[in-house]
Order: sequence, then C-alpha cells, then structure tokens
Amino acid sequence: MASIRVGMGYDVHKLVADRELWLGGIRIESSLGLLGHSDADVLIHALCDALLGAANCRDIGYHFPDNDPKYKGADSKLLLAEVMTVIGKKGYVFGNADITVCAETPKLSPYIEEMKTCLASVMMTDVDNISIKATTTEKLGFTGRMEGISAYATVLIEKK
Repeated sequence: MASIRVGMGYDVHKLVADRELWLGGIRIESSLGLLGHSDADVLIHALCDALLGAANCRDIGYHFPDNDPKYKGADSKLLLAEVMTVIGKKGYVFGNADITVCAETPKLSPYIEEMKTCLASVMMTDVDNISIKATTTEKLGFTGRMEGISAYATVLIEKK
C-alpha cells in the first residue's frame, strides 16, 4: 500500500518600495517588492511549507530562521532545493503542487509559465506537476489595498 500525504502552505509578505519582486523563483517587473529576511518569495515559501508539512518536518521558519544571518537575502530557490532534500531523506517523492498567488498588481498571468518552468527545474520534476494560479481579492483586505501579497500551496507527496 502506498503512503500518500498532502500538505498545505501559506505565506504573506508586505509590499514595499526599493525591493525587487521575486515570485516563483523569477524576478517580476514591479515598482514594489516584498519585504523579508530572504528574497521574500511568498510563492516558494508557501510551497516549502506545504512540502515540509506533508512530510511532517515542521515549517520553513524552523529550517531557515529569519534571525539567522546565513539566510539574509537568500534566494528562495536554494531553500526549496534544500526542502526537496529534506523530504527525500524521509523517503518521499514529490507528486504535484497546486499554488495560488493573491495580488492586485502586477498582473502575473504573463509570468506563470516561466515560474512553473523554474520551479520544475529546482524540484527536478515535470512542469506538468506544477500548477500556478493568480487571483486578486477584488480590492478587499491587505492584498486589495496593495499592502502585501499572499500565496497558498497544496502538495501531494508519496513514500518511495
């Protein structure tokens, strides 16, 4: 009998001036970027939390604390690669991910295929195993006021 596990992740970061905007491992043209200890890539952070949760390995803050200077300005793709190693050491293989990013601006549709390709490369999986969707909150809440961006991720992993 196969051991299939599901994980869910969520992350949010504040939008600020004078920061680059990184989502799904790629730089997005924007006048605002996300504030964080690392590159603040909410999409990858939510994905990492979903993977770690599915494997019962705590959360991204446990593995990459925001008070550790080692992770100051870190490229979240490197964190994702490490998370894939962590779940691999526990005997799990990645199945698929379904990710939703909530942002009023910029429009993310033109970047989704590039994000999927980037993540698939980091995770050593087929691009078809990564689903990314973008939505707004119809100008409601902190996202609607363009104070921040949030992301949700659900993943499936399976015991080897």
